[in-house]
Amino acid sequence: MSTLPPCPRCNSEFTYEDGGQFVCPECAHEWTTASEAAGGDDEARVIKDANGNVLADGDSVTVIKDLKVKGSSLVVKVGTKVRNIRLVDGDHDIDCKIDGIGPMKLKSEFVRKA
Repeated sequence: MSTLPPCPRCNSEFTYEDGGQFVCPECAHEWTTASEAAGGDDEARVIKDANGNVLADGDSVTVIKDLKVKGSSLVVKVGTKVRNIRLVDGDHDIDCKIDGIGPMKLKSEFVRKA
């Protein structure tokens, strides 16, 4: 019986080794033994606003620069307050809804904590 570790994402027991990596067939997550030993640094990612304040889910932020909305003629103006943000992974750190525009993704470098 093998002693392969369970998947760190979905805790599946059906992992297998492929070269130097472990693979989960259920969620398709791949990881190495080095990332397993690090303890999941992805979970501890800290997102900061333009002034260096740490952001959290549910915070309110203010836009500090006019932002053009791709694919339309709308513009998010300076000073627009966005409530109840949600932090996500990726290039655009913030998921939110802006009144009059709708759901958007924003970069944390263009907002400050309100």
